Amino acid sequence: MIIAGEVSGDLHGAKLVKAMRKKNSSLFFCGIGGQALKDAGVKILVDATQLSVVGITEVFSKIPGIIRGRTVARRLLKSLCPDLLILIDFPDFNLDIAALAKKLNIPVLYYISPQVWAWRRGRVNKVKKLVDHMAVIIPFEEEFYREHQVPVTYVGHPLLDTDLPGIQKTEKSENIHVIGLLPGSRDKEVKRHLPVMVKAAHILSKRIDNVKFLISLAPSIEISLMETIVKKHEGPAQFDFVPNGAEQVFKRCNLVVAASGTVTLEAAIYGVPLIIIYKISPVSYWLGRAMIRVKNIGLANLIAGKEVAPELIQGKASPENIADQVFDMSNDALRLDTIRDEILKVKGLLGGPGASERTAEIAVRMLENVKM
Repeated sequence: MIIAGEVSGDLHGAKLVKAMRKKNSSLFFCGIGGQALKDAGVKILVDATQLSVVGITEVFSKIPGIIRGRTVARRLLKSLCPDLLILIDFPDFNLDIAALAKKLNIPVLYYISPQVWAWRRGRVNKVKKLVDHMAVIIPFEEEFYREHQVPVTYVGHPLLDTDLPGIQKTEKSENIHVIGLLPGSRDKEVKRHLPVMVKAAHILSKRIDNVKFLISLAPSIEISLMETIVKKHEGPAQFDFVPNGAEQVFKRCNLVVAASGTVTLEAAIYGVPLIIIYKISPVSYWLGRAMIRVKNIGLANLIAGKEVAPELIQGKASPENIADQVFDMSNDALRLDTIRDEILKVKGLLGGPGASERTAEIAVRMLENVKM
């Protein structure tokens, strides 16, 4: 049984399922996830889009879906009693399910750690009680869990399991600036980030000649939502919607403005300079700030151990500030090259490809121990 409540977890989970099936083609998978897991042959009982949410106050709109998902997951654990429960990120939901699995003596593999090292560190004690093995994807996470006596293996980052060709910016030239806008993979993220990105683009269109904007369309987002937002905030900027993954934007851009999340790490892996923004409800922001124990929120910056990409969070993520950052970076070739060099170093810190394969080996070992 596998549970992935986010778009990125769904994609990484699908790679893991495929790697496990290469080792044992008779494995049966079911659980909670999205289209990627479904395409990988997992019987999906609850669609992850009913559960995915960010922010403390934002969760209220998803309560019915979360309750249904939890009910289905609990019922499945009790009736099926799977040989292994694989949990991918999505901590509040998944740790609750892990507690029931523990009572039922079902082994738990947690792939892609909750960010307990960043906020609400007390959760590590819960992880220690409920999880049989952590497969972590960020280098410093391994030491963190070892310090708390949690069985852990650093497997590398699954983004590196994707073939990453050399960047060929087909639209890049001395006479055109191509800027990517990545507002997020959830409706509420898009509603908060895309308007300020669009307004920033209109400001930039008045300040930069021959500038073009590409908006990344996540698989979980309806294009009609983005079209409505762009139409509502009309201006001189021209936009193209780019489906089929953020990498299609990275291949064509000089730089990107991205909502904080896995996509910022993808940009770093592709060597694309970026500006990280994030906005949530004011209550969620202030409650979150009281609990967060890290200086930066962007994954690329966290892994680098310093700010290699500018962060504009909450009130600082205004159209004017975003436009100023993009303008300054676009007109300073030396700064752009320096940022590119620094973020490419992040890729080197992630090790090589093979995260899915290494995690599959752990999972298969755990299954063999169950049979013994």
